[in-house]
Amino acid sequence: MVISLVVQETGWGSYMIYPDPESEKAIMGSVVYCIHHKEGCQWSDELRKLKAHLNTCKHDAVLCAAQCGAMIPRVLMQDHLRYTCPRRRAHCQHCNKEFSGSALEEHQGNCGHEPVYCENKCGAKVQRRHTLQHAQLHCSKRLVPCPHCGQKYTQDCVSAHGATCSRAPVPCPQRSAGCAALPARDELDAHLRDHCAAAQPCPYRDAGCRYKGTRAAVERHTEESCQQHVALLAAVAGRQARQLDALRAAVARLAVNCSGALVWRVSDFAAKMAEAKTKDGVELLSPAFYTSQYGYKLQASLFLNGNGAGESSHMSVYIKILPGEYDALLRWPFAHSVSFTLFDQSASPDRACNIVESFVPDPTWKNFQRPSKEPDALGFGFPRFVSHEMLKKRNFVKDDVMFLRVKVDPSKIVAV
Repeated sequence: MVISLVVQETGWGSYMIYPDPESEKAIMGSVVYCIHHKEGCQWSDELRKLKAHLNTCKHDAVLCAAQCGAMIPRVLMQDHLRYTCPRRRAHCQHCNKEFSGSALEEHQGNCGHEPVYCENKCGAKVQRRHTLQHAQLHCSKRLVPCPHCGQKYTQDCVSAHGATCSRAPVPCPQRSAGCAALPARDELDAHLRDHCAAAQPCPYRDAGCRYKGTRAAVERHTEESCQQHVALLAAVAGRQARQLDALRAAVARLAVNCSGALVWRVSDFAAKMAEAKTKDGVELLSPAFYTSQYGYKLQASLFLNGNGAGESSHMSVYIKILPGEYDALLRWPFAHSVSFTLFDQSASPDRACNIVESFVPDPTWKNFQRPSKEPDALGFGFPRFVSHEMLKKRNFVKDDVMFLRVKVDPSKIVAV
């Protein structure tokens, strides 16, 4: 209650005090906020209504309704009564027993029905009262002894250990031959050497020896039959040599060019040219090639310092017809047009200027008839294919390498 007073002097140093209803009315009618405004109360009204508001303000502290003695804001009373009041009544969520608040806090963390993770970190959750039984009988991380060697491993690893355990029994490798023994893994070699009941084959069985017996008997047989085994190995080596020859021949056939066109890479050009200028008749021979899979077999030859009319001034090129595997099936004389192309290795392909010469074989010339042996003649070609002077003018030789293409075209009957 607010009392407004007026003080009036009466003389002789004394004063009179009178109530001031107007001032009191003005003060009580002023708008104020709840004293718990900072705690979140949004109430705001005349001062005369503040006391009545505090009787219901949720933020105003009152004694706990369960008479635990705590002063609790009204807004938190329900949570206090439900979760924190020492005199509250609550049930354990695991065993469903009823406890007072303080007793429940002591009970939590000790309830036998509460699920907890296994202490061995196997990942399983079991009730606290069953943890010991789980650790002894069911935990995958419990230690158990190997039934063969006695060493202890976790339950989930003991089976994997059994696959490599040195004392684990393993079947004899000769069980298909009649040995039913199950020696320990680390005794298997001794078993095979001294105790295996199955007949074992001779170590030279792949060479053809048919002897079988116990290991000791096989060892005696090996010592006493050296000459027979050497003979068997020699026969195997002979067969393998013939097979290798056949394979080499097959690989050589697969490696032969059967496209009718050969790009001949002539490397170390400077050294070969120098040799051709110091020696007479130095001839370079290309790899043999076929006009098709079952066609004519040909070979190109090259004289870097020239031959005949081009000697010492030109490079000469020729084509030879070699005896082929399918000559009996081909038409003779050889009549396909042949072209030689010397490639200009210019950095810009558009500016390259290749040299090309071609001819159509003369059917009356004997070297275009079916050959009966390797030819010793030059073949047919161009003794003045390209001059030494022209070789130096353009990039026909680059990085000491020259490329010459020889192409056979069965569809053309005139030279271009």
